[in-house]
Amino acid sequence: MNVVEVNVLVLAYLGDVIYESYVRHFLVESGISNVESLQKNSVSYVSAKAQASFLQELSNADFFTEEELAVIRRARNYKSNRHPKNCDIVTYKHATGLEALLGYLDLMGDQDRIKCIMKTILGGKVC
Repeated sequence: MNVVEVNVLVLAYLGDVIYESYVRHFLVESGISNVESLQKNSVSYVSAKAQASFLQELSNADFFTEEELAVIRRARNYKSNRHPKNCDIVTYKHATGLEALLGYLDLMGDQDRIKCIMKTILGGKVC
């Protein structure tokens, strides 16, 4: 399979699962043991608004490689009129860019880079 040719929404579909799994592990490992609290805390990481904000912060810090930026741009520029009711299309497309990047890296087998990105998002420490 040529990962570059995979539809960016398919990459985002895969990246969404990866992202949410990292967030869930992070919250459980932080000691939260109540499911309601886990869900409430996860929103600050998994909402489109939060994902778009993390993407912007990392972009502003020149965190991404040119290859990664190309995947993010491809996802952001994908022609789609669908987005959640609770956010605007620009925010949604930025969040999709982050998810697509994670899906792309996963299919490329670059688990170390995924771990680095998620560690930076969740821990605030650049790796």
